[in-house]
Amino acid sequence: MLIPFSMKNCFQSLYSLKIPTAGYKNIAKGGLILQSASNNIYQNLAVEDWIHDHMNLESKPILFLWRNSPTVVIGRHQNPWQECNLNIMREKGIKLARRRSGGGTVYHDMGNINLTFFTIKSKYNRMENLKLIIRALNAVQPQLDVQATDRLDLLLDGQFKISGTASKIGRVAAYHHCTLLCNTDWISLSSVLKSPYQGIKSNATPSVPSLVKNLLENDDTLTCEVLMESVAAEYAAYHKIENNIILISPTDETVFPGINKKAEELQTWEWIYGKTPKFSINTSFNLSEQSYSEIKVYVDIKNGRIEDCKIDAPDHSLPLEMLDKLSTSFIGNKFCQSETSVLINALLRTCPKDYELNTKWHLLCQKVKSIM
Repeated sequence: MLIPFSMKNCFQSLYSLKIPTAGYKNIAKGGLILQSASNNIYQNLAVEDWIHDHMNLESKPILFLWRNSPTVVIGRHQNPWQECNLNIMREKGIKLARRRSGGGTVYHDMGNINLTFFTIKSKYNRMENLKLIIRALNAVQPQLDVQATDRLDLLLDGQFKISGTASKIGRVAAYHHCTLLCNTDWISLSSVLKSPYQGIKSNATPSVPSLVKNLLENDDTLTCEVLMESVAAEYAAYHKIENNIILISPTDETVFPGINKKAEELQTWEWIYGKTPKFSINTSFNLSEQSYSEIKVYVDIKNGRIEDCKIDAPDHSLPLEMLDKLSTSFIGNKFCQSETSVLINALLRTCPKDYELNTKWHLLCQKVKSIM
């Protein structure tokens, strides 16, 4: 049963109202099943943070169901330049988010369900959660062959990944969240989860590519709505609570005090890009198809900003002072297309008067722009 968010008093009655600064901490005996009314990734990730930080989960677990508009979500310790195609994402209006849990990169859209299981740290058990999901899937389609792996993924027919998993374990609370592929857009998924960058060296956590498949391809009754209801029913039966899904608004400060600030932090450049582990790019290119002059580029990036940059022309086809000027201009700037474009456009106005050098300067600036 889905309880509309308009029945806010029903939701609020489950909480202690005596702690105005920390939110509604104490939930009803047995736990809750929540579903987000928002498809905004930053708002939904903020709900995870808020529940983890503020709610008392002692013997009172929570299941949170949520879906997002098209988004690429990277793990806490990952490198977005290494994991996805940022240019295609900008062209298609696909968001990028960094979650607070570890694990690999995933693509979200409205054909994908996200499930977050909240417990106290001592009761954290990812395998039990996956078994619960399998029971829910089999309740809808008993012939479905789904198994949990040692990596805590879910495989369909022994080979197709339908669910990836990640977690955050705090001092007291913990959560395990996972995806469930129902009817995801394969074209978008395959195009954005492929980085165009060459020569990246990084200690960031890399994603592990897998064969994937939509559940709807096996059975057209396995829609997101049907599966969310089935998972909720199985969760309610397992925890011996009423099967009521409470629809929540992740922007409602009267229910989640301070949540909008959390959402704002999650969409800042400093969090999404600036938290990337230090990495370097070592690549090369020719100035033109007719040129055999190889230009080598070395860039070190720390906290999302260019810490060091060196552009080298081994055959001295370009003056050293020209290469140094371009290299030093980047240091201290964000490693991002918008800042690079502004900087390159300004540098192009300082072209050498010599026609041949002018041409090479333009080509060099445009080539460097394409890799930044």
